[in-house]
Amino acid sequence: MGKLTLVTRYDAVLFDLLTALLDSWSLWNAVAKSVEDGRRWRAAYLRITYETGAYRPYKDLVAQAAEAAGLNRSLAEMLEARYDELKPWPDVVATLTALAGAGMPLGVVTNCSCRLGLIAARQIGVPFGHVITAEEAGFYKPDPRPYQLALGRLGVAADRCLFVAGSAYDLIGTAKVGLPTYWHDRIGMTLPKGLPPPLAHECSLLALPRYCGLT
Repeated sequence: MGKLTLVTRYDAVLFDLLTALLDSWSLWNAVAKSVEDGRRWRAAYLRITYETGAYRPYKDLVAQAAEAAGLNRSLAEMLEARYDELKPWPDVVATLTALAGAGMPLGVVTNCSCRLGLIAARQIGVPFGHVITAEEAGFYKPDPRPYQLALGRLGVAADRCLFVAGSAYDLIGTAKVGLPTYWHDRIGMTLPKGLPPPLAHECSLLALPRYCGLT
């Protein structure tokens, strides 16, 4: 991806980390030792996290999800130990490098602990101005507070910041805050009934620069 020119549409871009930027699904599958078990475990985790609200230790939620999926709770510790194996989706690094090169401020809002959030963000290889975790915010997405904390750190209004979601559940939180949302739906998730439609629903990040106002 070549040098991009910024024609200001947004003042910053925030990203979900563990689904929008990183292929964490493959790591969960590997830890579970099967795609079927991994996806069932991850689906249980997303559902539990959506219902949690106030922060509880991330590892506890992951263990609870494993148990709910009929798997061993010890998988949570195994997943945490392998966080540095997370890999970005194929077009992520080139897209974020181009955005950063054009002067677009970038940040992350992620549902995990501070320590794991920093480990995961390093796997992208592109620096972020801010990495906001559920632990730091005191709440899990889609509660509005993690998004609001990130906006405050960036110093931008919600309508001037594009959010790149990975999970459909992010659409609930971004709608409450007023964040325009680009849904990077790599897995092919189903949009739950009643959720507001995103600004864009794409299976890659290739169209993201255009939505950011970069050409």
